[in-house]
Amino acid sequence: MTTEFLDGAARDVLLLCDHASNQVPGDIDLGVEARLLDLHIAIDIGAGPLTRALAAALDAPAFLGGVSRLVLDLHREPDHPNLVPESSDGHAIAGNIQIDREERFQRFHVPYHDAIEGWIAAHRPRMILSIHSFTPKLEQGGVDRPWHVGILYNQDERAARIAIRWLEAQGLPTGDNEPYSGKLLNATLNRHAEAHGIPSIAIEVRNDLIRDEAGVAQWTEILIGLTAELRAKLP
Repeated sequence: MTTEFLDGAARDVLLLCDHASNQVPGDIDLGVEARLLDLHIAIDIGAGPLTRALAAALDAPAFLGGVSRLVLDLHREPDHPNLVPESSDGHAIAGNIQIDREERFQRFHVPYHDAIEGWIAAHRPRMILSIHSFTPKLEQGGVDRPWHVGILYNQDERAARIAIRWLEAQGLPTGDNEPYSGKLLNATLNRHAEAHGIPSIAIEVRNDLIRDEAGVAQWTEILIGLTAELRAKLP
């Protein structure tokens, strides 16, 4: 399944989760140990459950990617060199070295983004929130990432400034374009939000905080509050 869609009546906010799944179709052999599919290189740990819980709480629509980013990274531009990664955080993805990249792109990337694009054209939400998670430390040359949450954005800072102030006011260590910059990597929101003038942010939660149901429940409540703040403060 390339795309999971959760419908909701609250059409002012759209939730996206590019890296919700670690699924690898049966006809694709990545040439990796099965254990790697449970690591951050294959899936944003906790992001899928958090997105589903938040969508249910808000009664909001959500699109979730249905394939591992080791198969194809839905959060990359079509010409990005790591659209189909040949390595990730020091792990070789041998099965991706000699493949038909265009076939992979048409099979997974196109239907996911076409579905999002069609929904936005029909409903134009007031804001788009993209849910991700990050690992506390990369395996290769990683440094500690102390933030509990990061807010990522590119040129449009409307939602980001509101979100960062609110999260910091809750006492949460909050990264401003950390642990990486949305000005360098913002493919999904560049296409579906900024291109249409829709306020948006990528919300990166540290994955050790949302690995279990209790963590997901806690962060669902936090993001319910954040969404309320955005609804109140965005023009």
